Amino acid sequence: MAAHFRIVEVGPRDGLQNEASAVPASVRIAFIEKLIAAGLTSIEAGSFVSPKWVPQMAGTAEVLQAFAGRPGVSLPVLVPNEKGLGAALAAGAREIAIFGAASETFSRKNINCSIEESLQRFKPVAERALAEGVNVRGYVSCVLGCPYEGRVPTGKVAEVAARLFELGCHEISLGDTIGVGTPRAAREMLKAVAERVPLAQLAVHFHDTYGQAIANIYACMGEGVRAADSSAGGLGGCPYAKGASGNVATEDVVYLLDGLGFETGVDRGAVIEASRYIHAALGKTPRY
Repeated sequence: MAAHFRIVEVGPRDGLQNEASAVPASVRIAFIEKLIAAGLTSIEAGSFVSPKWVPQMAGTAEVLQAFAGRPGVSLPVLVPNEKGLGAALAAGAREIAIFGAASETFSRKNINCSIEESLQRFKPVAERALAEGVNVRGYVSCVLGCPYEGRVPTGKVAEVAARLFELGCHEISLGDTIGVGTPRAAREMLKAVAERVPLAQLAVHFHDTYGQAIANIYACMGEGVRAADSSAGGLGGCPYAKGASGNVATEDVVYLLDGLGFETGVDRGAVIEASRYIHAALGKTPRY
């Protein structure tokens, strides 16, 4: 029996939040429908941040409500604070994500507070979500490098990941926000974090700035990781990380996993069709 590997599709949120123009909720809903049809069962639907800061994510409530009661699929949404959580719960969210950083400067630039302040801010968010029966996922940004500080110590990454785990996050996604990681650095970082957080509760999130994302995922698989974030068509970037390219493409991750004999339940051809759909909506040329 083939081993299972879980793909978390981040295209509808991380893939679209950095686009110059906002994509209507109706198009995002259709995009998610195509991703579900491709066999993806965990898909970031959007975020409840202020439209002033991320106008591309306006209408996330409408997107979530379009899938109310849909069995067999998880649609996590990012929330920055208690206000965002309230809006997410009102829209029917059953999984949320909170997002910290391993870089002090990035934390202040990205969410306007220190790392410690962010963790204190997330504590009541996680407590209320868990009390409401809502799953909480955690993100750590800049795990392999920061656009402001350069290399980030692995000990700091492990510390932030452990703090998020202690808050009750069922999974911690380790994000190479600016895509500077290499397989050796990725493995060393992962091993450091795994000393503080169970490996089964870790996922990886690589951007492809230097074409290393697939190699990094493969290296981390060798250490036992069985979950990775990716974006259909490689869409994405980071509005606070100049020059960062898109996420690793979901269709490329599926190609890797199929070749290694892992079971994902995902149809690569259908992912490519979903990618073509959203690229057309953006007026962009798809990779395939």
